[in-house]
Amino acid sequence: MLVWGVTIIAVIGVFVFDFYTHVRTPHAPSLRESGTWSLVYIALACVFGLVVWWVWGGTYGGEFFAGYVTEKALSVDNLFVFVIIFAKFAVPRELQQKALLLGIAIALVLRGVFIVLGAAAINAYAWVFYIFGAILLYTAIKLMRESLAGEEAEEDGDADGGRVMRIVRKVLPTTTEFHGDRLVTKVDGHRMATPLLGALVVIGVTDVLFALDSIPAIFGLTQEPYLVFTANALALMGLRQLFFLLGGLLDRLVYLSHGLSVILAFIAVKLILHALHENTLPFINGGESVHVPEISTGLSLGVIAATLLIAAVASLLKSRRGGGAGGALDQPHASAGAGSAHPAPGTGPDAAGGPTRTNRSGKAAPDADGDGPGR
Repeated sequence: MLVWGVTIIAVIGVFVFDFYTHVRTPHAPSLRESGTWSLVYIALACVFGLVVWWVWGGTYGGEFFAGYVTEKALSVDNLFVFVIIFAKFAVPRELQQKALLLGIAIALVLRGVFIVLGAAAINAYAWVFYIFGAILLYTAIKLMRESLAGEEAEEDGDADGGRVMRIVRKVLPTTTEFHGDRLVTKVDGHRMATPLLGALVVIGVTDVLFALDSIPAIFGLTQEPYLVFTANALALMGLRQLFFLLGGLLDRLVYLSHGLSVILAFIAVKLILHALHENTLPFINGGESVHVPEISTGLSLGVIAATLLIAAVASLLKSRRGGGAGGALDQPHASAGAGSAHPAPGTGPDAAGGPTRTNRSGKAAPDADGDGPGR
């Protein structure tokens, strides 16, 4: 419990530090600021992983790194949807940081609930691994089909969170204009939400929807709740900076969804094999364990890293051959003009919404027993 307590306090401290040093005063972060802090958070995750490796051994260390890399890749896929959300709510670039940070904090709290429930279910019922495996396999197949089909976003039902946007607008009386970085304001004596609060709520809820496949995915790599939580927390911590760092590079990652579908399918197979090994269902092998090979942590980490590397290289090669969205990353503050290949996030309510491509949910989106860690 001491380890858990210290970790939670540290996570809260990082978010508070981030808010008071970067987000409290509205501004559009520069490429240098975003890049520096993205590297800081990645380095923090690497140091934490090495500490886990040193204190609890290579098995747990490898599990953390596999989980972190997977969650980081899945979180990058979220960014495409965030572009659309900001465009729909017409959030100015200098206010996007606050919505991102608070939305991610909300999502992390809700993911913590999912992790507790998932860990409890796994400890009580070994057959839950079958369900997790089926969810991931379904998501992987659907994502690959949608990616190959190249479906484009529709006007109001395109991104994950599209339905949430409509619900938020119906439930929360919202002003049509922003009032600085306020989430709530008074209009004619009545309290009303600003579009920034609407965007924040949609980001938080949307990220929880993404957790429906990312949480089962990481449980396929480690059954240690502590590692599941820390991998999620560290992956989400630098998401705000990554959003501004990648900028126009998002539309060049055309094969990211393909790579993620391969990773999710691989983890699904790993989960199903583990479920067979731990089998207690009477209609499968008479309720006895099925002797099947189990995929090692080292192999998992290798497959995940290789898949992401291939997807990234293939994406950049395709972008270079096709002319790509050249210059978008070098001009992060460019507006969505007639000649811009990728509009800056949040340039208007009906902005192009960034590159159109499918994300892992299948909807179109812009562009070892023992004393383990935390026990």
